[in-house]
Amino acid sequence: QVQLVESGGALVQPGGSLRLSCAASGFTRFTFSAYAMYWYRQAPGKERELVASISSNIGSRKDYSDSVKGRFTISRDNTRNTVYLQMNSLKPEDTAVYYCHGSAAWGQGTQVTVSS
Repeated sequence: QVQLVESGGALVQPGGSLRLSCAASGFTRFTFSAYAMYWYRQAPGKERELVASISSNIGSRKDYSDSVKGRFTISRDNTRNTVYLQMNSLKPEDTAVYYCHGSAAWGQGTQVTVSS
């Protein structure tokens, strides 16, 4: 059973940066590289929304929501079974629990709070 564990969430001031990591394990039939990976977020009182996605294998295709385009970058390291989300120029509205998703699995989430 695939397990995803996020890390890197923190309290940061507006304009700051964070890098989230999602470590994956438990692959049996296919390796980590075979799966597209996704970052979602959920703010209090709001629905979970897709923030960024990266295609399988070398991750040549990356897509972002309009709200984070130009500020966030998704990447993957298949040798480490890890997907990253680099977040720059953070805004208070980026405050949310960030979740990693792939291979039908979800992580437990990591809290990002942007506040002065």
